[in-house]
Amino acid sequence: MKLAHTLIFAACLGVPATAAHAQQQFVNVLTGGSSGVYYPLGVAMSQLYGKALPEAKIQVQATKASVENLNLLERGRGEIGFALADSVNDAWTGVAEAGFPKPLKKIRAIGAIYPNYIHIVARADSGIRTLADLKGKRISVGAPKSGTELNARAVFAAAGLKYADFAKTEFLPYSESVELMKNRQLDATLQSSGLGMAAFRDLSTTIPVVFIPVPADVVAKIGNPAYQASSLPAKTYTGQDAAVPTVAINNILVTHDKVTAATAYEMTRQLYDNIDQLGNAHNAAKTIALANAASGLPIPFHPGAERYFREKGLID
Repeated sequence: MKLAHTLIFAACLGVPATAAHAQQQFVNVLTGGSSGVYYPLGVAMSQLYGKALPEAKIQVQATKASVENLNLLERGRGEIGFALADSVNDAWTGVAEAGFPKPLKKIRAIGAIYPNYIHIVARADSGIRTLADLKGKRISVGAPKSGTELNARAVFAAAGLKYADFAKTEFLPYSESVELMKNRQLDATLQSSGLGMAAFRDLSTTIPVVFIPVPADVVAKIGNPAYQASSLPAKTYTGQDAAVPTVAINNILVTHDKVTAATAYEMTRQLYDNIDQLGNAHNAAKTIALANAASGLPIPFHPGAERYFREKGLID
């Protein structure tokens, strides 16, 4: 389900009207589903931008996340958006199966932020305890060709599984998947998100669930450097008393080449100069580190972002 939530902010910092009109007049922040992590962080970013960008109208748009965001940015229908690193790489090179029939050559990097973690959560009464146990079960894998669904394909292929192995495969995002699990219409779901995702916090406090491990040897078989072996820390969710091995994939903030250098610089500066404020919006943002923001990016920087990182001494 596609949602459209809009927050409008306008601020004038007393600069001359001619300077204000030279700035980007609209900044559309492309996020994800409203029950995920991208959306509350996008709202927090919009508040920072509303104070910093003179006379700019700041809009926050809920989307299907990575793949949709990248395609919207390529068409100039957003100024900054969240996306997973593997989706960004596929967009730049043009991977049709990933939702990018042609390379997206207008997209540019703002910077790396926090990692997403693969969450595979099952009803405790489903009998699912391992990836192999998913065979013959009813599972949801995210919206079709979303970043989450691309992650699901990669993880399941590495584990020797395919969608045909499941009794039923639903292509639904966080909130819809959780509701079906509560109603006993699904046994499990795979979703890619930052730690402490609201929909899974809600699920784990409503019914007994288990988080299914993705062992390091399975991660290695994916064969993509964007996928790193990691773990969900103990007690991230109710009833999850031990760390759970899984996959981590970096998130990247992306813009496009038609955004002015001044606007891209300010969007970058406001983000990385105010990490603590973003952490107040969602715990996942507390892992954002300026030191890591300019590394491991599969696409070129926007010149405005590049200027910021040069000033910080992170790139030459």
